[in-house]
Amino acid sequence: MTQRSFFSFILFLVCFHTASAIKIISGPYLQNVTDSEVTIIWRTDADALSWVELAPDGSDSFYATAHPRYYAADMGRAVIGRLHKVTIRKLQPNTTYRYRILSSEVLVEEPYYVGYGRTTATDVYGREALRFTTTGPADDSLEFLMVNDIHGDNKKFEELMAGFRKGETDFVLFNGDMVSFMDNENQLFEGFLNKAVDMFASETPFIMVRGNHESRGKFAQKYMNYFPTPTGKPYYALQRGPVYFIFLDGGEDKPDNCMEYYGTAFGDDYRAEQAEWLEQVVASEDFRKAPYHIVVCHVPPVGDTWHGPAHSKALWLPILNKAGIDIMLCGHLHQHEWHRP
Repeated sequence: MTQRSFFSFILFLVCFHTASAIKIISGPYLQNVTDSEVTIIWRTDADALSWVELAPDGSDSFYATAHPRYYAADMGRAVIGRLHKVTIRKLQPNTTYRYRILSSEVLVEEPYYVGYGRTTATDVYGREALRFTTTGPADDSLEFLMVNDIHGDNKKFEELMAGFRKGETDFVLFNGDMVSFMDNENQLFEGFLNKAVDMFASETPFIMVRGNHESRGKFAQKYMNYFPTPTGKPYYALQRGPVYFIFLDGGEDKPDNCMEYYGTAFGDDYRAEQAEWLEQVVASEDFRKAPYHIVVCHVPPVGDTWHGPAHSKALWLPILNKAGIDIMLCGHLHQHEWHRP
């Protein structure tokens, strides 16, 4: 192909795409909001190069001035695709920011040429810009709402979210089994993420805890792409206000060699790995200095003789009881139970 015919082909592609401009089909939703950082995630219906524009909070127009751009990038290069994750660092604590997301469709990606189509963005003209607020190390109170085990039932999800109070609920905690299995991306978004965005998740963050059902299905290995954590794994720790949280992943509830897993389960090693990590966490200065300590795990490590919970109980409870946690929040049972220490 000659250079002239190549660029004619590009022009044809651009004209062809004008009838079906790129769209944001899911999101944005907030992850890992700290006193200095936020990650913003969304989906488009076509490959795109994406970025976030950030502005101070205020009543002035978002168009009053140019705003800094933060790109979806990795290893020094923009990430082009349909799932977009932008992490913004060096923010100020206890500060509200306005933002909008933008995605430019990529029609052609060659080693020495990238051809673009249209750009789509969240609306800052006909409505207020989206906002988020960073946390503060001196916060002395915390309000959060926990939801779990909806298994993709959005009606049930809405009912359970009745206690959400915008501007007062600091975050929503999803404590596992938000879907029944993970076979594809659409199932994840249609199961609860799109509804979360509709209700709150573009401006109030959620924290995700993996349940045993999120570990099932051919898409389960993609889990971390949608729910990034400080450790890069489903188990992690963080402080919010006066509370130090530890999030554990109980894995599956049956023995690893159970016929239902077809040789794919290695929960025993995984829980032992977390026990070693947990020993280090409860010995840390941040844990010791925090006024309150909450542990969150989807599968409760008590009240059940199945292998997974019993194994978690043997490995984790001696560490947690010695550390002196205040409460452990679990799901999985689909009914309310209260267990004393």
